[in-house]
Amino acid sequence: MNSLIIDGNWNKLAGKLKQQFSSLTDDDLLYNEGKEEEMIGRLQIKLGKTEEEVRKIITNLY
Repeated sequence: MNSLIIDGNWNKLAGKLKQQFSSLTDDDLLYNEGKEEEMIGRLQIKLGKTEEEVRKIITNLY
């Protein structure tokens, strides 16, 4: 399992995700340090994608 590096630009990235996937809410994109897996899980459920697909989406937006 690859770990994402989520830095201080998370708000900018979250905005891009909300533009691309209008069904996402601020709560879906809530990131707390050390809780990356929980956020990935929320996005998997909301987007109907695998963990690998979600990680790829996030990586590609960086």
